[in-house]
Amino acid sequence: MRALDYTRATGFEAAIEILREDPAAEPLGGGTTLVDLMKCGVVQPSRLVDLTHLSGHRDIVADGSALRIGALATMSEVAVHPDVRRRWPAVSEALLKGASQQLRNMARIGGNLMQRTRCGYFRDPSFAACNKRDPGSGCAAMDGENRGHAILGTSDDCIAMFPGDLPVALIAFDALVHVLGPDGTRSIPIDDFYLLPGDTPWREHPLERGELIVGVEVPASPAAASSHYLKVRDRVSYEFAAASAAVGLEINADGTITDARVALGGVATKPWREPTVEAELVGRPATPEVFRQAGELAAGGARPRAHNGYKAPLARRTVTRALIELTEEAGEEPRR
Repeated sequence: MRALDYTRATGFEAAIEILREDPAAEPLGGGTTLVDLMKCGVVQPSRLVDLTHLSGHRDIVADGSALRIGALATMSEVAVHPDVRRRWPAVSEALLKGASQQLRNMARIGGNLMQRTRCGYFRDPSFAACNKRDPGSGCAAMDGENRGHAILGTSDDCIAMFPGDLPVALIAFDALVHVLGPDGTRSIPIDDFYLLPGDTPWREHPLERGELIVGVEVPASPAAASSHYLKVRDRVSYEFAAASAAVGLEINADGTITDARVALGGVATKPWREPTVEAELVGRPATPEVFRQAGELAAGGARPRAHNGYKAPLARRTVTRALIELTEEAGEEPRR
């Protein structure tokens, strides 16, 4: 790594001003992603602006309407919070499956939402062709080793997979991302917070220069309270998803599904909501056969490359299994 400056921010407004004035400065939370990218030579900031000593924006508050998480709360703090585990279990499960305990103790929620792709071509500057790292240079993954790459939301310029877990759960339950910048505050629906690569894969978020995440808000709902996150990976722990699913169901007294939430991870260029699967579930009985029929609609429109075609059937089976596990764990024993 090359030499750089370090500033311990005295407040969010002071940090925003430094970031606005210095286009090469980067905010520092837990650093679990940023430091990796610095070591790889992908990111070379002129200055790190340390946010970790700031007061505020670390609260975790749940009331009747929503869960509100400060951007500086750690993954561990949110994962074990009793209200999160009870009323937004998929959020807790996604965090617990997202990293090692040591990383969860360091990583902040704001930084977790900004996590970048694990594409090996992006993270290794010895490969010249990466539109995400060097706009206009091409995409080496298209005809290279692409077993772990995306099959949904891809473009002719990028097939890099979004690696996160928490945002998959957040997108299933219509979370809002609250940001603060030079022009004040604004709230961004999380589905809009992650941009498809299109012909500008280097632009991953709609954040303007100097804007910082200050919090996340997740609405309360019966489906969020009855939810589950399932992660399928090549090894049991400390691995990114080959496919994952965040699911939530509201089931009435006669066993009919009245609300369904389904989102996929590990298979797309962003956290991927599945409204077609949700529509197939609503109004039908909560049975394994219905879950299998709905699950077969997942990953529609997939565009696999040479090595990642397995992800489409895996995504469908992951959705089905997540729904079955959810109803079994909730005591809604499915009719066989």
